[in-house]
Amino acid sequence: MIIKHKSNPIIKPGDVKPSIEGYKVLGAFNPGAINFGDEIVLLLRVSEGCKTREGYIRTPVCRFENGMSYPDIVELKSSDPEVILKDTRSIAYKGQEYLSTISHIRLARSKDGINFNVEDKPFIYPADETEKYGVEDARVIFIDGKYYINYTAVSEDSWATALAITEDFKSIERKGLIFYPENKDVAIFPEKVKGKYIALHRPNNSRFGKPSIWYSESPDLLHWGNHKCIVRPRDNKWESQRIGAGAPPIRTFDGWLVIYHGRGDNNVYSLFCLLLDLEEPSRVVRRASTPLLAPTEPYETEGFFPNVVFSNGIAEKDGKIYVYYGASDDSVNVVITDINSLLGSF
Repeated sequence: MIIKHKSNPIIKPGDVKPSIEGYKVLGAFNPGAINFGDEIVLLLRVSEGCKTREGYIRTPVCRFENGMSYPDIVELKSSDPEVILKDTRSIAYKGQEYLSTISHIRLARSKDGINFNVEDKPFIYPADETEKYGVEDARVIFIDGKYYINYTAVSEDSWATALAITEDFKSIERKGLIFYPENKDVAIFPEKVKGKYIALHRPNNSRFGKPSIWYSESPDLLHWGNHKCIVRPRDNKWESQRIGAGAPPIRTFDGWLVIYHGRGDNNVYSLFCLLLDLEEPSRVVRRASTPLLAPTEPYETEGFFPNVVFSNGIAEKDGKIYVYYGASDDSVNVVITDINSLLGSF
């Protein structure tokens, strides 16, 4: 059965401490998830804006100096004629563009998978110009004693996908961009297939088609090739705009189980199940015809970006599958289910 947990939302913006004085947390959502020892660790996307000050427009920024980075605030007089409010997320001033919010990755830990302690400081914070406008939507896998984290890096060059490695969730080794702009929704498989690393990804498509799910292979997790489009949006109300991969796939007897998202009519996001062949993961075995999860509860239909459920993190506990998802770019929620129920959704 697929049941939204009664404690949802399990993490709200008010549960997260701002990075610095003058910031305010606007969202804690879209977590990556992994089993680590006897804990479940979430890699939250934390979105922050600035507290208001009368007569000023204030925006969060990353400063880069001497190989270090830190959060700061830019204040602009609202009466300044050179201040251009482009939209609700973007401000232009003297040829420089700023965003009204900036995201980083923050850790949250739990013994039971429901009650989480959110750490006070960012875990992955923008480190260079490729991440100038924030880091978002982490996915994480465990291979050969190391945890590989891929995430969306946002900059003046748009969005791309970066990779980092940790062994202890205390320090990270950055590997830089592995999929160049514009590419996101990267889900790396948790084991090799026929000696190769496999990933799903979502290059942007602004011309002849709609953003779709692509397949790729790599010898080292850094260099990717043999790209091919394997799943395209269908002509229905749930996928009319785009689709993209979610959490890293789960190996089952029937195939690689993928939970992906679709953006449909009226910008509503839903989740679907997809099954890929175990030995040939570019081949689709089954695809669900109706959503696994859709926004129905107030915490999913109201918020910063309403009518959104988006998952990029799954963990296992006591034979159950914990599907963590962001709702309305605001909060973290969970569905507790099992493999048979997920396979039964086709």
